[in-house]
Amino acid sequence: MKVELTVDGKEIEINNFVQRILGSITASSVETLHGVDSDWKNISIDLKQ
Repeated sequence: MKVELTVDGKEIEINNFVQRILGSITASSVETLHGVDSDWKNISIDLKQ
C-alpha cells in the first residue's frame, strides 16, 4: 500500500512504518462503511480546518 501525505500543497515524506499505520487505519475504517466494496483501488480523504 502506498500512502502519500500532502499538507498545504507540500508533500511530506513519511517512512514505511507510518505509511502502513495510516494505510491500515484508513482502509479498515472505510471498509466498514456501507456501500464500500472490499476490493477498492483508491481512497482519497481531504481534510480542511
